[in-house]
Amino acid sequence: MSARPPFEEALRFADRSDAGRALAERLLERHYPRPFVLGLPRGGVVVAFEVAEALESPLDIVVVRKLGAPGHGELGIGAVGPDNVLILNQQLVQALGLRNEEILRLAGSERREVERQLRLYRGDRPRPALHGHTTILVDDGLATGVTARAAVHTVWRWGADRVVLAVPACAADSARALRGLCDEVVCVLELEEFWAVGVYYQDFREVTDEQVIALLRRAWERETATAALSGGSAAR
Repeated sequence: MSARPPFEEALRFADRSDAGRALAERLLERHYPRPFVLGLPRGGVVVAFEVAEALESPLDIVVVRKLGAPGHGELGIGAVGPDNVLILNQQLVQALGLRNEEILRLAGSERREVERQLRLYRGDRPRPALHGHTTILVDDGLATGVTARAAVHTVWRWGADRVVLAVPACAADSARALRGLCDEVVCVLELEEFWAVGVYYQDFREVTDEQVIALLRRAWERETATAALSGGSAAR
């Protein structure tokens, strides 16, 4: 196992909530018009909740899933999202000699998981209406960027006018690549030498489905209450 970087304590967030508040400070400086925050489950939703609270914006999710190489699930060869979004690392696919049938099988399995998570987290809520909003995609970190690419492609298909990718910690090369796909990438720690995302957190324990559901409910209740006070409908 590789040693962690010696400067890690100066670059670590306490936990995802702490990271979300730090990220929110960066985003507040930009004064985005009508921001709409979308978190990537599961860990990204904890960060996104803090961002949405600070920006007083609606919160929802976009579910994407990494495609792991056969026999080496930790090696991401691509990612899938809703509406048949499929992103592939063609260099890895070719290097591994993967056939189209294998890729379609992997993609089909992960798409079923995408649908399962959407039903679990959102129930029968309609898809967020992004037209007229600045869509802010939030995750807890950006390493290779493969799942972020799938999320960006998904929200463009959903009709977003402007897309901002926001993460607490990111690999600089991945951030540069993503800047060609969305309007802006905002990162608190953008590092040329990037280790695993969890290195930049003191507490990086796994987030549960129950936590995601609870945070979404809190955000949706706030949105409903705000709409009632203003005498209008929630910004969907």
